[in-house]
Parts: sequence; structure tokens; C-alpha cells
Amino acid sequence: MTSLLSDPILSPTMATIRPFAALRPRPDLAERICELPYDVMSSEEARAIASGNPLSFLRVSKPEIDLPPSTDVHAIGVYARGQENFQRLITQGALRQDPQPCFYLYRQVRGPHNQVGLVAGASCEDYLSGRIKKHELTRPDKEDDRVRHIQTLRAQTGPAFLVYRSRQAINELVARKTAERPDIDFVAPDEVRHTAWVIADSNVIGSIQAEFEHIPALYIADGHHRSAAAVRIYQAAKQSGASAAASDNSAFFLSVIFPHDQVQILPYNRVVKDLNSWPTHEFLRKLESIFAVQAGGGALPAKKHNFGLYLGGQWRALSLRPPLASAAAPVDQLDVTVLQTHVLGPILGIGDPRTSQRIHFVGGIRGAAELEKLVNSNEFACAFSLFPTSIEDLMTMADANAIMPPKSTWFEPKLRDAMFCYLL
Repeated sequence: MTSLLSDPILSPTMATIRPFAALRPRPDLAERICELPYDVMSSEEARAIASGNPLSFLRVSKPEIDLPPSTDVHAIGVYARGQENFQRLITQGALRQDPQPCFYLYRQVRGPHNQVGLVAGASCEDYLSGRIKKHELTRPDKEDDRVRHIQTLRAQTGPAFLVYRSRQAINELVARKTAERPDIDFVAPDEVRHTAWVIADSNVIGSIQAEFEHIPALYIADGHHRSAAAVRIYQAAKQSGASAAASDNSAFFLSVIFPHDQVQILPYNRVVKDLNSWPTHEFLRKLESIFAVQAGGGALPAKKHNFGLYLGGQWRALSLRPPLASAAAPVDQLDVTVLQTHVLGPILGIGDPRTSQRIHFVGGIRGAAELEKLVNSNEFACAFSLFPTSIEDLMTMADANAIMPPKSTWFEPKLRDAMFCYLL
């Protein structure tokens, strides 16, 4: 089975996208097949979700759930089991490939929030040249995991979440298409509605490509490791002198591309194991030199440079004192930077949050109740709730080639794996 691709658009001043022949779920089975991304849940949570559902794509994206709990999730046999399960879905006809290259639209609705992205192949060369802009560092071990997964399946099954600066003409094209009957439409157990349309008409494809000629850059919102892994596979194919067809297929990676003004960012909160030997009263005294501290304040801050602190069974509101809120560099004004620079590093002794075992990150979708639960369990000493990073801040950082601190953003809703698969 091959990935059918059209000729790429090439320009030194614009992002390159192209249609592809996606492998997609049978519409009546999509609700049972499509699952949340592999990296937003533990193996135990995945086992529970997939229990009793042989079609669950978690058996492909987290195939260790089909093996004994003691299995090393990075063992060769785990990837092989994922490939076996993937091929079974294809053989059964649960996943089927389109006969021609297409663009696709993917709409997600959660409560009042509605976002529609274009599903397309994004260029690995654009990633390497900087036209696809990054804002996070990646971890080699996580890249290695995705490389092995993609290479074993010969497919990319989890899309990168990209954004572009919104363009009215593209919005109008999307609105016309989404007024038509969708190809897939279901509501997932988390109450997010997922809807997809296939764009096979060559004239509409051409119109979309023409409009994207005005888009100078794309931004990775979520999926840095997926993107990096795809680019590594492309580079390896070039260096090994792989066949032209194989190299061409690997030159693009699976992406859903949203206008920036539709996406929703939730905070990425922090919980800390201990107070770094500080007595509670001394820890609070140190915080008062940085913040105005109000006992009994709200759990979730209402604006930038405000934080919530849960400690000793009580919430406190922290408001950054004005002299500290006037940092010159944009990255230093991010709340995740403020917390790291003034609290986590110098007071709590967490120098590198990417490697420290004393800090844990909690996606905003889990709410304040999850922070309270973790601290009340005595597994953690305190929790910090943050105000969400804005998409404008993210793009500003990326445009400046700046790296944001780890776990700065939590995009919601999450893109479902298996809605669209890109075959290599």
C-alpha cells in the first residue's frame, strides 16, 4: 500500500503543503477506532480505555497494553505488536486508504469551542529551513521512540498540530466545505465532537494551495517530537540513497493546520514533591518578596502574572510584584519563565525542569481538582496553577527563534490518532 502524493509547491518564501492519500477509519467504526494521543495517558489508563474494544487504536499507538504490564515499552516486540495490530485493522477493512491525494478538514467541538484545521502533508525541508517554526526543545529518547514507531508501521498515525496566522480567504473556503455533509462525524467519550470532510476536487485543492502561497510560515503548536521524528526519517532516507518514491513520501509529515485565532490553549500546571527543606512559613515568606500573596484566593488565576498556590490544604493567590513584571525579553515575561526564574529554581532548587524528578506537569484539562488531589495524597508538597500562555506569545517566541520553557502550553481538544494516517 503506497501513499499517493501530488507535486509539491516549492517557494523560498512560503510554507509548502500538499495533499496525500490518507488511510482513514470506516465512518461507522471511527468512534471505536480513533483515540487520544499516545502521550497524554499512562499505559494503565490506556489499558482501561481500550478494554473490551479490539478496534481501539491504542493497540497501535500504545501496543504495550496487549502485553504483560512488566514489558519494557521500548522493547522491539512492543513495536512489532503495534505493527501487527495496525495491519489487522487494514486487513479487516476498518482502515481504508483513499484512491487519490486529497486535502481534508478536521473539526473539533468541545462545548462552545470550535476549531477547524486543514489536514495536509507539511514539508520536512520547511522544518529544516525554519519555515516551520518551533518553540520547544525535544528529548532524544522521545524522538527515538517515535522514529521506531513510524519505521515499524511505515506510517505516521499521529498528526502534528500546526498553526498559521489566520487568513480570511482560507476561512471562507473552509466555511463552504464544512457546510456540506461530512464524511465522518462522532462524539468521543470525553464529549468532544470530531468531524471530517474529504477534499478531492482538484479545483478546490488548487485554490487551497494558491491561498497557502500567502502563508510565510507555520508554527508547531503541539507535536514537536512527532515532527522531529518524521524529519529524521526523511534525512536518513536521503542519506541512504533510498528510492526516489520512498524519499518523496518521507519528505512530508502528517499535520493538521489551524488558523491561530481558533485554537485554545489551557495552562500547564506544576506540582512539586517537596519544599526543598524550607519550613512552610519560611517558604511563604520568600514568596512574599516576589508576589503579593492573598490567602484563600481563587484556584485558577484570571490574568497573566498571577498564579494559584495550593499548599497545606489551602489555595493562595499570587500576584507578581510590578518591578518583576517588566522583563524586557519576551520569553522572560512568560508566566512559566517567571515561575521557574523566581521560584522553582532559586527557592525550590529545581534547576532543570526537563530532567528533575521533583516536579510533575499537569495539563489544564484536569482542572484544579487534580492539583488538590495530588497534594492531598502527600505525594506532592504544593501545586502551582498558571494562566494560559497565549497563541500570540507562542508565535512571537517562535519568530524570534526563542525556546519556551518545557510544558508551556496544553492545547485542547487533542487531535485523535487514526482519524488520518500517512503511509510511507
